Amino acid sequence: MKPVPCFAAILAAAALAACAPPAPPLPTVGAVDLGRYYGTWHEIARLPNRFQAMCISDTRATYRPDGTDVSVVNQCRTADGRLEQVSGVAKLVEGSNGAKLRVSFFWPFYGDYWVLQLDPDYRWVLVGEPDRKYAWILAREPDLDEATLEKLLTRADALGFDRQAFLRTQHTRPAH
Repeated sequence: MKPVPCFAAILAAAALAACAPPAPPLPTVGAVDLGRYYGTWHEIARLPNRFQAMCISDTRATYRPDGTDVSVVNQCRTADGRLEQVSGVAKLVEGSNGAKLRVSFFWPFYGDYWVLQLDPDYRWVLVGEPDRKYAWILAREPDLDEATLEKLLTRADALGFDRQAFLRTQHTRPAH
């Protein structure tokens, strides 16, 4: 291929990508009572992401109050059976009633953590971010009934997440 046509093809592809409509706004729940949200959540399913590539099972997150912020500890088991752990901090987004947080595991980089659907009894939650690249289904127990999981996957799909890409998380033993 000659350099000029190749460059023209790249330019045309970039122009088409730039014309793609932006994703519609991502709605969150009206409010989250952080006092009830704190504690341990087990990952039931997630969209694939590079920062969890080594996690094969027993993935969980623990949230605790830390002054005006939220302490975050994520754990998972790797293929060789080791328990990996990373700690971070979440900051509440002003005016979001606790439904939007900005999480950092490596300052100064922050990512969005938005609560998209939450069980009234705080037994399960669908979390995502506005670009719809990352999403998690979490529950207080390592197992979630299939009907509830189906409901959450359907909701994720309706919000514009790739339902078929969700990976189920295995829980083999307590992650202590």
